Amino acid sequence: MTIRVVLADDQPLIRTGLRVLIADTPDLVVVGEAGTGAEAVEQVHRLRPDVVVMDIRMPGTDGIEATRRIGELPVDTRVLVLTTFDDDDSVYGALRAGASGFLVKDMALDDILGAIRVVASGDALIAPSVTRRLIGEFAARPAATAKSGGQGEGSGVPGGVTEREREVLVLVGRGLSNTEIAAELHISVATAKAHVARLFTKLAARDRVHLVIMAYEFGLVAP
Repeated sequence: MTIRVVLADDQPLIRTGLRVLIADTPDLVVVGEAGTGAEAVEQVHRLRPDVVVMDIRMPGTDGIEATRRIGELPVDTRVLVLTTFDDDDSVYGALRAGASGFLVKDMALDDILGAIRVVASGDALIAPSVTRRLIGEFAARPAATAKSGGQGEGSGVPGGVTEREREVLVLVGRGLSNTEIAAELHISVATAKAHVARLFTKLAARDRVHLVIMAYEFGLVAP
């Protein structure tokens, strides 16, 4: 299946570079471009792409507001934020607005292509530097000690979570995608997805980022 992509960035040079990069990739195709957030929303409404690669700082409607508006459309389009700005307000704003991924523009080109595929598959992906800051923010809270009993051994994990699901939660906490989890545990990607889905239900997690936070609060992964 070819993944249909819209590029949203107010810098034509960035859009051109990504378009050329994607043109050499057989499973990805650029179907539209936008220079503002409002244009990105319009492109999604009209073209219904699989993924929007979204910048944050754009004139008029920014990438965060555009992401929120896309989430309100009757489309199955996922947003991958790709930006120079990885400050806390941008990270939290994008994730709260419904972005499925958050990358910074200094990442390797192959990693950006891989992230588009991950997000298109229904998974989520966050740049390691961003994940570390999220972890630092939440792991420092008193709740982290309270849930884990200060032991760092996952003693606070709810009893309904199986040993396999606990292993999956550890790997989610380390930032692994479903595909990487499957490879690590020698299981199928479908099985990995099923374990993650059950963790969402059992832990009442809002999203994958919330699972990462829980893995640290339960003491399964050390900051």
